Amino acid sequence: MKEEGDEQAFSAVLRRLVQGATLTSAESTEIFGQIMKGCVPESQLAAFLTALAVRGETEEELLGAVRALRGQMRPLSPRAGADSAAEKGGVVDVCGTGGDGLGTLNVSTATAFVLAGLGVPVAKHGGRALSSRSGATDVLEKLGIPAEADMKRQARRLAETGLVFLAAPFHHPAMKQAAAVRKALGFRTLFNLLGPLCNPANVTRQLVGVFSRAWCDPVANVLETLGSHSVWVVHGETEEGGIDELTLAGPSFASVREQGRQFTLTLHPEMAGLKSQPVSALRGGDVRENARRLEALLQGEKGCYRDTVLFNAAVGLHVAGRETVLAGEVISPHALQRNVALAAACLDSGRAYEALQRARESVRN
Repeated sequence: MKEEGDEQAFSAVLRRLVQGATLTSAESTEIFGQIMKGCVPESQLAAFLTALAVRGETEEELLGAVRALRGQMRPLSPRAGADSAAEKGGVVDVCGTGGDGLGTLNVSTATAFVLAGLGVPVAKHGGRALSSRSGATDVLEKLGIPAEADMKRQARRLAETGLVFLAAPFHHPAMKQAAAVRKALGFRTLFNLLGPLCNPANVTRQLVGVFSRAWCDPVANVLETLGSHSVWVVHGETEEGGIDELTLAGPSFASVREQGRQFTLTLHPEMAGLKSQPVSALRGGDVRENARRLEALLQGEKGCYRDTVLFNAAVGLHVAGRETVLAGEVISPHALQRNVALAAACLDSGRAYEALQRARESVRN
């Protein structure tokens, strides 16, 4: 921190962490607030993030960090798209933490177009690549949808077209205070989790993918604590490690928080009427290749990418309040397969591609 006393106070926090202590949510909010104001030198920030990562971050620390970032966030109008959203079941976000290191194609971005094609209002939050080769913002730019900094235009786009892409740097400028340190460290930190929990449109319906199964319950709890009422936090297991989305390469796990209920689920692709496929079949390339593959998918290309998106869109429909996939607190294969069929029809009819075209057109107006 810039003042000598503040630096000493932060050093005291570091000593506590090195000794294995944890932070309360209030302490975490204060410390991350100082970090995001640029008051913490890079050397101390690196030590702080490393100490948390080595000891293992807690749910309370995550809650405090999210509150700090939301406090610095540049949000859309809270009522952006509210009238149309109320009629269609609410605005939804589909977003992954990244950080799984598998270099896959852009699943959540493609899922957003499918949901929009089905009439679900989507406020898709995302950023540029940090741990992958092509983040949501990168691939959207290649598709002719540049990042938009004007909050009023974003709000209007959500209200009028039911689809808006929210580039994290414009809404979370405070995150730049940690960017250089995160890049230099080269491993996952608590910052990897913050973006998906801080949607600038204040959505309360969220399908969030996380890089580790251990974070499913904590992330779901934090979102519920902060007011979300339909949350699925998912993690897939593949032959090459964990992935931040529902996968065809193995079981997927979900922590669900909805209608005051809390429960966990295990999903297999066969439940959705889909074939298991290795994660290597979902491998992406550079941003140009990933954009090409996403547009080909929306134009009807078959394969693992399509089926993975269908799986995620089927659950996204449920999270949006449109079509359930549950019978009580268990998966209904019949309902899940019905949702997969709805998503497939959206792609086959061209409605998902039309959502892409509308998004392109909207940025020109």
